[in-house]
Amino acid sequence: MKFRERCLVLAVGVVAILMVAAGCGGGEDALQQGGGGGGGIVVGSANFPEQLILGNMYAEVLEDQGLKVERRLNIGTRDVLFPALKSGEITLVPEYNGALLAYLDKESDETSPEETTKALEGALPSSLVALEASDAQDKDALVVTPETAKKYDLKNTSDLAGVADKLVVGGPPEMETRPDGLPGLKKVYGVEFSEFKPLDAGGPLTIETLANGDIDVGRFFTSQGIIDARGWIVLPDDKELSPAQNIIPIIRKQDNSGKIEKALNELSATLTTEDLKKMNKRVEVDKADPEVVAKNYLKQKGLLGG
Repeated sequence: MKFRERCLVLAVGVVAILMVAAGCGGGEDALQQGGGGGGGIVVGSANFPEQLILGNMYAEVLEDQGLKVERRLNIGTRDVLFPALKSGEITLVPEYNGALLAYLDKESDETSPEETTKALEGALPSSLVALEASDAQDKDALVVTPETAKKYDLKNTSDLAGVADKLVVGGPPEMETRPDGLPGLKKVYGVEFSEFKPLDAGGPLTIETLANGDIDVGRFFTSQGIIDARGWIVLPDDKELSPAQNIIPIIRKQDNSGKIEKALNELSATLTTEDLKKMNKRVEVDKADPEVVAKNYLKQKGLLGG
């Protein structure tokens, strides 16, 4: 799951999100605002709603520890964000273990959360360290309506094997050729759909076509708020075809400390995919401010002293 794919998700409610994110800066402007020279922690993030939520959560828990924190969120794709982390322009980012591993090692084939995190730790530059991964994941997922799930008795991806030839699937164009797309579904699950419609990565096209019945199965991301908002059903990837995508803090080793590690590990230990879905819905669907959503969550979970 690459960041250029994830940016498509921003199309849902894009105007509202850009208004919210404007105060955080974006792209090169975000990198040019201030710097890490003041002795504080500079939290960066990519440019889609979930990352704005996570970046604000990281900043809030560190500020609660009395640390000086600068937010430089909404920076852009991994191709911009990761070099900025390596160079020291930013200190800390929320990442996804599988996506970052694939970025660093294109030959990697790990799929389980534990194996993926272990491989990532070995692939990171020596200047960076991965803290504890969260159980929360934002990975590729096949989604159906309740009606389709009931009609074909679908509870997980394996259940598609006997009925897929009656169903139309839609997703990003690359789903047709990617190893964890249609080829992988055929190889691992024995699933072959009657038709594939090239759309987008969980964006407006996929949402509309699933809603109106032009497709029976859509490729989304597990933490998208729109899934619960529409009452749709995620079919779990029970044979782990898609790589794990656990939320994981990546920080510059020289800036890490026991206080920082403890605060972020406590947050990671609390965060679940369901939590992420609810927060994403608040931002993507209900148009709430990512910073407010992040702070409310931390207060509810007892992760802020005040």
